[in-house]
Amino acid sequence: METTKGHYIFGTVKVGERGQIIIPKEARQVFDIKAGDTLIVLGDEKWGIAVTKADVLEKHAYDVFKKISEGQTDADQ
Repeated sequence: METTKGHYIFGTVKVGERGQIIIPKEARQVFDIKAGDTLIVLGDEKWGIAVTKADVLEKHAYDVFKKISEGQTDADQ
């Protein structure tokens, strides 16, 4: 269910005995997740966990590292 533009609630999932979850079909469709895709699991003790496609995070990480190497910060922009 899309709550506001670009924000979704896909429901709940149960963690299996081996720690596996099933990503809901609608979430896989919205984010174009297919069998064999690499996902990254991030964690913050206050906010919880997040799962994202590795290529999405890779692009953002590249942009951040590029700005760092150029000596830019968000305040400089």
